[in-house]
Amino acid sequence: MGNSLKHILREEFKSLFTLNQTERLWTIPVLASFCVGLPLFAGYYLGNLQYGALACLSGLVILYMPSTPLAHRLITLFSCSFGFMLSFTIGICFSFNPIVSSITFGLFSMGVYWLVNYFNLAPPRSFFFIMVASLASCMPFELASIPLKIGLVSIGTMLACVLGLIYSVLIIKKYPPKAIPTNAGNESKYRYANLIESGIVGFFMFLSLLAGHLLKVQNPYWITISSIAVMQGVSLQMIWQRSLHRIIGTFLGLGLCFVVLSFKTSALSICIGIMVLQFVVEILVTRHYALAVIFITPLTILLNEAANGSLADPDELVMARFIDTVIGSVLGAIGGWFVHHEQLRSAANKQIQKTKIAIKKMK
Repeated sequence: MGNSLKHILREEFKSLFTLNQTERLWTIPVLASFCVGLPLFAGYYLGNLQYGALACLSGLVILYMPSTPLAHRLITLFSCSFGFMLSFTIGICFSFNPIVSSITFGLFSMGVYWLVNYFNLAPPRSFFFIMVASLASCMPFELASIPLKIGLVSIGTMLACVLGLIYSVLIIKKYPPKAIPTNAGNESKYRYANLIESGIVGFFMFLSLLAGHLLKVQNPYWITISSIAVMQGVSLQMIWQRSLHRIIGTFLGLGLCFVVLSFKTSALSICIGIMVLQFVVEILVTRHYALAVIFITPLTILLNEAANGSLADPDELVMARFIDTVIGSVLGAIGGWFVHHEQLRSAANKQIQKTKIAIKKMK
């Protein structure tokens, strides 16, 4: 037992200093930077950085564009763009009440997680759909401004689709497209595995957002984002590793952010900083998660500050964000344990089958 624990700790420590190999082209981080940066600079030029920040958020849909034939990659991008708009719409339309918002967000997370697994969507899978819904759920409910905000999110996705089309036409000759993936990766010995996993994820998303509201956290979405980021690990070991890496990366990233916010930052410098950080994150995220989180933390904080139009006090912000991340990571690790618990999955699968048979007999 002692030797096994030492081995695990040694491997985890080693993973903190290991860069993984990646097949991602260096052009993808450049494309992502433009999809995020151009709406920001447009908002800066037009004198409304808040609108630009909202539009740039949906530019992240470009990360779902696969390296498949042109028609398939565009269909995937258009479908995910619609998913982003739907995520934002559901989140903001039910943000009028914390309880209603948390329940709706949990049900939506369950649905989108099931759908993404069913179609075997490549990473980042359900993460950004849930993130967008979470951010929208925590926005102040202003009925008159909802159409405008949805429109800005739509503009961001449309720009990403246009840039994705141009990029694909230019790059597809040099880098031949890969074959269209099938749903074969979703096979499981449990018939209702996807439904069970989706139900667990939906419950923990509900719990994380509700916890944020009950604890009166200023931005509850920090808890939900940390939670879903950890839960997306493909195995129990990966989930615990992600939880550890996210806490360490956030701690270091908040130190970097503290230094940045200590200086007087102009709107233009925020735009440039976000664009550069997005590039760095996309370079690192497939190589080393903890290292990427160091830069994800100031990136998301600067995006939030741009959206709010003001800079928070660095001391309060750093402490609040670290506590939120720890809470979210712990919830995500617990949720991940349930997702990958074999006995629980087996029992739930049998119960669903029994219920289905009972309903048929009643008919």
